[in-house]
Amino acid sequence: MVALEALPDASARRRFAALQERLLPLFERQFSDRNAPRTVVVLPSLTLDEDTLSKIHGVPHYEERMLCMLLLLRLPRTRVVYLSSLPISESIVDYYLHLLPGIPSVHAKRRLTLISCHDASHHPLAGKLLERPRLLDRVRSAIGDPSKCHMSCFTVTDLERRLALELQVPIYGCDPDLSDWGSKSGSRKLFREAGLDLPAGSEDLRDEQDVVSALVELARERPDLRKAVVKHNDGFSGAGNALFTFPKERSGAAIGEALRTSLRYDDPDERHDTYFAKFEEMQGIVEEFVAGSGKESPSAQMRIDPSGHVEVVSTHDQVLGGPNGQEFSGCTFPAAPDYRLEIQEQGRRVGEALAAKGVIGRFAVDFLSIPESDGWRHVAIEVNLRKGGTTHPFLVLQFLTDGHYDDETGLFLTPSGEPRYYYASDNVRSDGLQGLTPLDLIDVAVERDLLFHGSRQTGLFLHLIGAASEFGKLGMVCIAESAEKAAATYQRSLDSLAGPVD
Repeated sequence: MVALEALPDASARRRFAALQERLLPLFERQFSDRNAPRTVVVLPSLTLDEDTLSKIHGVPHYEERMLCMLLLLRLPRTRVVYLSSLPISESIVDYYLHLLPGIPSVHAKRRLTLISCHDASHHPLAGKLLERPRLLDRVRSAIGDPSKCHMSCFTVTDLERRLALELQVPIYGCDPDLSDWGSKSGSRKLFREAGLDLPAGSEDLRDEQDVVSALVELARERPDLRKAVVKHNDGFSGAGNALFTFPKERSGAAIGEALRTSLRYDDPDERHDTYFAKFEEMQGIVEEFVAGSGKESPSAQMRIDPSGHVEVVSTHDQVLGGPNGQEFSGCTFPAAPDYRLEIQEQGRRVGEALAAKGVIGRFAVDFLSIPESDGWRHVAIEVNLRKGGTTHPFLVLQFLTDGHYDDETGLFLTPSGEPRYYYASDNVRSDGLQGLTPLDLIDVAVERDLLFHGSRQTGLFLHLIGAASEFGKLGMVCIAESAEKAAATYQRSLDSLAGPVD
C-alpha cells in the first residue's frame, strides 16, 4: 500500500490553485453546449468523520447516492467515469441508463466507465484510490484528455485535492482551504456577515470548559432560556449535536454538573467522555435551542459557478427525526409557499458572501422557521459546503424531466410549464426489504406499477438500491403534480415495497 503522506501545504495549494484555473474556460466552453465533448469523474467519497459514518445504517452503499450523475449521459458526447469503493451491480446501472430520455442504453454504456476499489472499509474512497497507483492508471486512461475533464465530488477535503492533483483534473467544488466556512463556527460568522438572524450563542469553543463558560454566558444573557444545543463543528445529519437543559441553579458549578450528567445525545450509545474527546478534536459551538409552535426546518440549495455567479437551485422542507429531532431523514420539494421565497433570498445572501471569498460549487443553508403574528422568523442554523441529502433528489428531478427551477415562484417547471413536486428519503427501512437483490427490488417495483414514467413525468425513483438486501434500507424520490400527490406516492411506494413481498 502507498502511504498517505501529506503533500507540503504550500506546494499543494499552489498546484491546486493553478489546476482550478482551468475550470472557468471549461465552464464557458462546455456547460451551455449539450454536444460539447467532456468527461466527468464522479467521486462519491464520504470523506467525513469515520466514527460517525460507522454508525450510519447501510453506509457502505451511500456512495450510490451520486449514481444520479449517470443521467448526465443524456448529453450525447459526455463521458462519465464513476469511482466507487464496491462494485456497482449491473442491474442497478441498467436501471439508471433505462431512464435516459432519448438515449439508447447501448450508446450510454459506451461512454460510461465504472472503476471500483473492491474495498468495503469505512476509509474515504479518495484515500483508497490514492493507495492504489495501478487503479489510478486505469482512471487516467479512462479520462483520456484531462483538459476536457472535471471532477464532481460529494465533499472536498485535502484527500480529494490530492487526488485531483494526481489525476490533473480540476474539481467543481469548494477549495479545502475555505471549508471552515462550512463548519458550525464558520457558519455563525458567515450569517453575521450576511446580516441573517442566528441563534444566540458562542463559536470557536475548544473543550468542555469552554462549553461550560459559553452556557453560563448564555444563561446570563437569556435568563428565561430552558434549553441549549452543543454541536461539534464538523458533525453532519444531526450527529455531534447534544441537547442541554439548564438546571434551576445557573452557576458555573451547577451547569458543569448538568453537562456531565444530563446532556442528551442524538446517538444513544454516546458517552460524556467520548463526546467531549471528539469535541476537542473538532471543536464546536453552543447556541440556544430555538423553540416555537409550528416550527419548520427548511433549507435553500445554491450553486456558485466558476465565474462567481450565485444561482438558487432549490428550496426544501427537511424531514427530521432522532431523539432530539435533529437527524435528517428526508425532505419535501419545494419548501412551503408561505416562506420559500424568503428562504431563497436569505440563501442567496449567504451565497454572495461565500462567492466573495472564492467558494464555488453546490452548498445548502439550513434554517429553523417559526410562525409569528406578522409572518415567519427565519433563524439560520448551518451551511453545508458539499453535496448533501437534498442534492441528489433535485438532480434526479432535473435530469428526468429536463425542466428548470423558477426562482420567481420557487417552483420546478417541466418543459411544458407544469409544476413538479417530490417527497424524498434516504432512510426507508423495513425487514421486508432484506433479502431483495437489486433485480428483485426493481422487479417488485415494476410489477406494482410504482416506477417513474417518462410520459407522465411522475412516479417513484429508487436509489440506495444496493443497501436493501443486507441492510433492509432504501432511498426513494417520489415525483408528482402536487405536494399532496407526492406524499401519497411516497406512502403507496412505502407500503408496497416495505410490506410483505411474494
